[in-house]
Amino acid sequence: MSDTAVIPSEIKLFGKWDYVNVQTRDPSLKKYICLRPYYIPHTGGRHEHRRFAKAEAPIVERLINKLMRPGRNTGKKHLAYNIVKLAFDMIYERTKENPLQVLVRAIENSAPREETTRIMYGGIIYHVAVDVSPLRRVDLALRFITEGARIASFKSTKHIAECLAEEIILAASGDSRSYAISKKEEIERIALSSR
Repeated sequence: MSDTAVIPSEIKLFGKWDYVNVQTRDPSLKKYICLRPYYIPHTGGRHEHRRFAKAEAPIVERLINKLMRPGRNTGKKHLAYNIVKLAFDMIYERTKENPLQVLVRAIENSAPREETTRIMYGGIIYHVAVDVSPLRRVDLALRFITEGARIASFKSTKHIAECLAEEIILAASGDSRSYAISKKEEIERIALSSR
C-alpha cells in the first residue's frame, strides 16, 4: 500500500469538475443532493438495498439514470454518461461556472414544493394540496430536466447533450422558457387552486 491517500478535494468529476465549493442553498434538499466526490458517477446500484438510500447516490449518476428512460436510450448507461459529460462541457463554455453548481441550482429551482393528491370520501374524489417530500422534489426536478431535454431534441437537429445543457442553464437561472420551471409552476398553480 502507498502512503499517499487520495484527498477528497483532489477527486474531480469526469477528471475536470471540482466538488469543493458546490453548495446547496435549499436546506430541505441539502440531505438529498449527494455531492460526495466520485471520479466516475457509477455506483453499480450499491444504494438499492435500503429504503431511501438513493439519496446517497451521486446526483450526477441520478441524472444519468433519468436519461435512460424507456425509449431510445433504455439501458444504455455509457451513452447517457457521454451525453451528461458533453453537456457539462457545454455548460462550462456558456456560463464559465462549475457545471455541478449549475446543476444543483437547476434542481433547487425546478423542484415543486406543493402538489395535489386524490382523496376518495364517500364515493367522491377530492383533489387536495399536499407538501412534497424533499426526496420526491429532487426526483421530480431531475425528471422534468431530462424530459425537457428529450422533448427539445426530438425531431430536431440539436444533439441531446446540447438540449440538456440548455435546459439545465435555463432551469438554474429560473427562466420560464425552461420545461422544468414551467412544469413546476403548473403543478404549484394546480395545488394552489385546490387548497
